[in-house]
Amino acid sequence: MAKRPAEEPTGESDALKAGQRPVRKDSDDEAGPFEDEFEDEFESEDEILEAGVDGRPDEEREVEEKRDAMEVDQKTFIPGRDKLAAGESLSPDTSTYEMLHNLTTTWPCLSFDIVRDQLGDNRRAYPATVYAVAGTQAEGKRANQNELMVMKLNGLSRMDKGKDEDDSDEDNDEDENADPILETKSIPLPSTTNRTRARQYPPENSSKPPTTHTATMLEDSDVLIHDVTPHLTSFDTPGTMITPQHSKPLATLKMHRTEGYAMDWSPLVPQGKLLTGDNDGKIFVTTGAEGGKWAPDNRPFTGHQSSVEDIQWSPNERNVFASASSDGTVKVWDVRSKSHKPAVSVQVSDTDVNVISWSRQTTHLLASGADDGQWAVWDLRQWKPNADDNPSASKPKAVASFNFHKEQITSIEWHPTDDSIIAVAAGDNTLTLWDLAVELDDEESKDTAGVQDVPPQLLFLHYMEMVKECHWHPQIPGCVMATGGEGFGIFKTISV
Repeated sequence: MAKRPAEEPTGESDALKAGQRPVRKDSDDEAGPFEDEFEDEFESEDEILEAGVDGRPDEEREVEEKRDAMEVDQKTFIPGRDKLAAGESLSPDTSTYEMLHNLTTTWPCLSFDIVRDQLGDNRRAYPATVYAVAGTQAEGKRANQNELMVMKLNGLSRMDKGKDEDDSDEDNDEDENADPILETKSIPLPSTTNRTRARQYPPENSSKPPTTHTATMLEDSDVLIHDVTPHLTSFDTPGTMITPQHSKPLATLKMHRTEGYAMDWSPLVPQGKLLTGDNDGKIFVTTGAEGGKWAPDNRPFTGHQSSVEDIQWSPNERNVFASASSDGTVKVWDVRSKSHKPAVSVQVSDTDVNVISWSRQTTHLLASGADDGQWAVWDLRQWKPNADDNPSASKPKAVASFNFHKEQITSIEWHPTDDSIIAVAAGDNTLTLWDLAVELDDEESKDTAGVQDVPPQLLFLHYMEMVKECHWHPQIPGCVMATGGEGFGIFKTISV
């Protein structure tokens, strides 16, 4: 605060008696004009309106605000494309999720599968419950801690949208906002898991649960088949005993000479039929036999020039399957072929084809994901036998192709009931949901809010560290579960 200079005494001031106040001596008897030190700068209301809220014309203020806004980075941050600066972190927009939970396990899991349950289809109530199996990735000195985890994820609540809504049903609100619980049962494994898949068989009678088998491809090249029915039953039936015998494999398959990652159960063979593919490019078929035995065909299907990365049975033809390879091809096979050679082979990528998914709703559509981040959808009706053997034959073109992801595609899966929705996981730490029903020539759909290089078919982008595999839940519409380097994520977006 500025100091005010002291006034020089004039000597004219008279001494004041107690209780008296100084009186200003005016030179004139009449009062001078009144001066308001807080006087307005403006003479009229019109001037005030013209000057705007801060004393300047609105036009001048708007130009300055626009200039200041241009100095701020207006670019939309896209996970997987843009890099975080030092000290920055990502947090989800919870308003875009109906459900979102992350659960950690002792060891990361490269592969898992969702197990169907008896709680009903088309479930929309909360809290949700999910059953699953997963194989661990304990390495080095702790490799003896590897296990096949049988899991129950319980208390998966709806996102808390705040307290503004009607809270008359407080008991239901408390249930919906319950904390998630992860229960596990462990089956020891001798090695890390490359891939695990579950298959369920109808019960013998209504008083018994369905039988659930798992197949697990290990890093040491063995394939183990387990019956995890007792482990699943123990979650909901108190007193269920799990003996060491229950954790022993029903079969240990040793036909592979190298490890592999490709595996799939047939959805159409009641007694169980399993496909497995390895890094030597060989594919074996194992069939369930009488007395709970498993009979592998020791003569492999051959034709790939490199490792078999993924494999899928046809959803509607029990003898047909497709395989993807690091040789860039997808091949279609018939198990009845005596030559054990592919019926159709198509070069779909110049890089490794990591994953494929066969649509269960529109069975002539097959999706593929490659090492260069590109994924595509193919119409199998356009694939001709031995197309690769005839150089003059026209190569089929994908009905849809996207290069949004800039790292390898690690997982791809069609929605179980909607033939236009597909989930894609990639090495750029993102899991995306797509709607192929969006038309490219739809002007409204082309609007991506000014964000560049984002296809209109992209519905949703979910960030997840080192995501490896994703699956739709077959009984909870729109629910996706995924595994990554930091555990499991399970979510349901408002977009699907």
